[in-house]
Amino acid sequence: MNNLAAFPVTHKWPALHPDRLQLYSLPTPNGVKVSIMLEETGLPYEPHLVNFASNDQTSPEFLSLSPNNKIPAILDPNGPGGQPLALFESGAILIYLAEKTGQFLPQDAAARYETLQWLMFQMGGIGPMFGQLGFFHKFAGKDYDDKRPLERYVAESKRLLGVLDKHLEGRSWIMGEAYSIADIATFPWVRNLIGFYEAGELVGFEDFTNVKRVLAAFAARPAVVRGLDIPLRT
Repeated sequence: MNNLAAFPVTHKWPALHPDRLQLYSLPTPNGVKVSIMLEETGLPYEPHLVNFASNDQTSPEFLSLSPNNKIPAILDPNGPGGQPLALFESGAILIYLAEKTGQFLPQDAAARYETLQWLMFQMGGIGPMFGQLGFFHKFAGKDYDDKRPLERYVAESKRLLGVLDKHLEGRSWIMGEAYSIADIATFPWVRNLIGFYEAGELVGFEDFTNVKRVLAAFAARPAVVRGLDIPLRT
């Protein structure tokens, strides 16, 4: 077993189980991607809550692990070559965990790259655009007199939902019959858009019947149900 004491992040969040993968996160759309993936794979892990209310994300200990001060981040005591590995960025973590466990990322090269393509679609499109819509619809941005930013992000969110809806026609999941990291990355954001952001009516979510269907299937998975509340807020 590798000693994690050399990593400053473990000084603020001590590892009770240092033989397990350490997760530093919060139940946000990006955060739950990794907790859901860990629950789906069955990989043993220990979650730690990064509390934004107390600015944990800007602490020196957390920045030593995630220099962009964003959750989620992980510290795997059993990384490549048996050495500890620290990672930030949810997309990179999903790829790492898929390759580590041999799950939710196809072995076939063409299918693998197609899966990564849809993962990047979420990372570069759905996440940033839905997040901006949430800011201008629910948070401080809603008080701006100029409504053009909100209109822009509503239009772009609708467009992205349309792309996804068309792709899901006749498919159980983004990659067809195979559930993958593309789904694990995408559907927490869709769920957040119509739930926490309360923007379902704004984007006409009921019109995207394929997205609605697959979201329901995603939300019904036991590992998803568990992963959505990890780490527990205190």
